[in-house]
Amino acid sequence: MPGFFLSVFRLVRFLMSGDGAIAIENAALRLQLAAFQRKRKRPVLTGFDRLFWVGLSLIWNGWRAALVYVRPDTVVRWQRERFRKFWARLCRVNRRRRGRPATGVEIRRLIGQMVVANPLWRAPRIHGELKMLGIEISERTVSRILRTLRRPPSQTWKTFLHNHLGQLVSIDFFTVPTVAMRVLFVFIVLEHRRREVLHFNVTEHPTAAWTSQQIVEAFADRDGLRYLIRDRDRVYGNEVNLRIASLRVEEVR
Repeated sequence: MPGFFLSVFRLVRFLMSGDGAIAIENAALRLQLAAFQRKRKRPVLTGFDRLFWVGLSLIWNGWRAALVYVRPDTVVRWQRERFRKFWARLCRVNRRRRGRPATGVEIRRLIGQMVVANPLWRAPRIHGELKMLGIEISERTVSRILRTLRRPPSQTWKTFLHNHLGQLVSIDFFTVPTVAMRVLFVFIVLEHRRREVLHFNVTEHPTAAWTSQQIVEAFADRDGLRYLIRDRDRVYGNEVNLRIASLRVEEVR
C-alpha cells in the first residue's frame, strides 16, 4: 500500500514537471518492479495494480510496450471482469424491479376459457377479442400463454375417414393418351364406402362449367353425402365451388 501511494506521488510530480510520457512510463516500470520484489515465486498483483493498468490503458497508447509481468490481453480481461461484476451487482440490487410485469392470473384464466370454447382460435383472434374487451396485452404474450395450455388432440386423417366413411365421395381427373397422340381427361366420382364409381365422363378440354355439370349429374339423385374430397386443381373454379355448396356438401381439400 505505501509503495502504491509513493508511485502515485512520483507520477504526479513528473506530470507537473512537463514530461508526461516519461512520467507515465516511469510509474509503470516502478509498479512492475514492486510486484517482482514481493517474496513469492510468481508476481502477485493487488487490486490497486489491476486498477492502475486498466486506467493506464485508457489514457496512454504505449502501455503495451511497458507491460512485462502479464500479457496485454490480461489487462483487457480485467476490464471486462470489472464491467461484468458491476452489472451483476446492479442486477442483484434491482432484482425485484427487473423485467416486464407478469400477466395476471385472471387474464390467463380468460384466455384458457376462450380456447376451450373456441378450439380453432389462435393467438391473432384471441388477441383481437381481448383488445375489444379493453385488455392491453401483446399478441406475442398470448401466443406464449397458448403454448402452456393443453388442447384436446385433433383427429387424424385416418380417423376422419373411418368416422365418415359412409358420407364420403371423391372427385378427380386422370389422363389417357390416345393412338392419335391426343390426351383425354377422365373425370371420376368415387364413393368410399363401397369403393364404387358413381359417375365418370371424358373430355379433351376440361373447364369449370363442364366439371360443375358433371357434379350435378353425379349427385342429382343421391342423398346422405356430406363430404367431398378433391385436390386444388385450377379446373375447380368458383363455379364448381358454388355448385358444391348448393348441394349442401362440404368440401375437403
